[in-house]
Amino acid sequence: METILDISGLTMRFGGLVAVSDFDLQMEKGELVGLIGPNGSGKTTVFNMISGFYRPTAGSILFEGKDMVGLRPDQVVASGVARIFQNNRLFTDFTVYDNVMLSQHVRMKASPAAAVLRLPIYARQEAEAHETAMSLLASLGLKAVAHEQAGSLPYGLQRKVEVARALATKPRLLLLDEPATGMSVEEVTDMMDFILRIQEEFSLTILLVEHTMRVVMGCCPRMLVLNYGKTICKGTPEQVQCDPQVITAYLGEEGGQ
Repeated sequence: METILDISGLTMRFGGLVAVSDFDLQMEKGELVGLIGPNGSGKTTVFNMISGFYRPTAGSILFEGKDMVGLRPDQVVASGVARIFQNNRLFTDFTVYDNVMLSQHVRMKASPAAAVLRLPIYARQEAEAHETAMSLLASLGLKAVAHEQAGSLPYGLQRKVEVARALATKPRLLLLDEPATGMSVEEVTDMMDFILRIQEEFSLTILLVEHTMRVVMGCCPRMLVLNYGKTICKGTPEQVQCDPQVITAYLGEEGGQ
C-alpha cells in the first residue's frame, strides 16, 4: 500500500499549554481513519496543523512525500488536502452552485486580468468549472437544489453542500470535522452512508473527527484516541471500545451517543 499521509512527532504549544504532544499518524491511500477524544483533547488542533491554520511547534507533516509544514491554507488545498469545519462555513447568501463554483478558483490558472477582460483562457476555464460543478452536484444528489440559497436548506443538506464544496477542489485527502454533529438519528444514518459513498466514488483518503460514536464506529476500520493532547489508544473500533483508558476518558462520558 502507498502511504499518502505521514505525520511524526507533531506538537503544538500555546505558551505554557501543550495542546498536542508527539502525535503520529500514517495513513495509506484510500483509508478512512477516525480521530476521537473528549472536548479539548486536541483533535481540531491536529486538523488546524494539517490544513495550514497552525504552524506546529515541532514535528513533520508529509503529504504524498511533500513537506506541508509552513504552507498557507490555500497552498494546502492546492496540494490536494481539503477540509470541512465543525461550524458551518458556507456562504449562506449564495446559491449552492455559487458555493461550489467559488471553491474551484484554487484550481483555475487564469490571471485576474484575464477574468476582467474575459479573455478566452478564462472563458474556457469558467466553462469547465461550470461543468464540474453541475456534474459534482448531480453525483451527490444536490442538483435539484443547485440554484437555491445555501442558507435556506435543511442542516443535513447544508453539511453535504460543504462536502461538495471541498470535493470541488479535487482533493485526495479529505478532513471531516464533526460532519454529523447536531443531526437527527435519520440524518446521521444518511451522513454515514454519504461518507462511505464519497470515499469510494472519489477515491478519497479520509480523516474523520466525530463525537457521534455511531458514525466513527460504523465508518472507520481504524481509530486513534486523543486525551489532553496525547494519543492514548490506536486500533480497531472493537479494540478502542474495550480499552480502559478510552472508557475512562471518552466513552464513559459520551456513552449515551
